[in-house]
Amino acid sequence: MEIIFKPIGTVHSPFQKKEDIKKFRCVDPKGFVSIQGELEIFGEFAEGLQDLDGFSHIILIFAFHKSTEKKLYAHPPYDNKRRGVFSTRSPNRPNPIGFTVLRFIKRDKNKLQVQGVDMIEGTPILDIKPYTPRDQKPEARFGWLEEWLG
Repeated sequence: MEIIFKPIGTVHSPFQKKEDIKKFRCVDPKGFVSIQGELEIFGEFAEGLQDLDGFSHIILIFAFHKSTEKKLYAHPPYDNKRRGVFSTRSPNRPNPIGFTVLRFIKRDKNKLQVQGVDMIEGTPILDIKPYTPRDQKPEARFGWLEEWLG
C-alpha cells in the first residue's frame, strides 16, 4: 500500500539546514522552546484555520523532507548510546514523518506565528491539530530520557 500526502503549507524557520538544528540542540537541547517561526498555510487550506484562535498550543505534523536515510537506530546528540529509532525524535526513520507541539502565538490570515520551532526552513506541513486536554498525560514517563532530564 502506498500512501501519498499533499503538503498543506510550509515552515519558515531561522534554521536553514539540518546542521543548524544539530548545533543548536547540542548547545541547549531544551532551548527550542524559545525559537520562533511562522507556518504558512497554502490558500486552498486557509479556511481550515478557522476557530484555531484561542488555543495556546498546536500539534504540527510535518515531513522530514531532507532526510534520506531510513534507520532503525539513532544516536541522540546528548546521549552516547545507540537507541531504537522509535524511542527518539530522529529524522532518519522508516517513514520520514515529524511531530512537534508548538506554542501558538497568533494568526494573520493564512500565517501562524509559533514558538518552539525545531525544523528547517521550507519543511512541508502535513497537518495541524489543536493541543487539547486529552493530550496532557500527567502520569507520563520518559524512558531512557529520564536519566538525562535529571
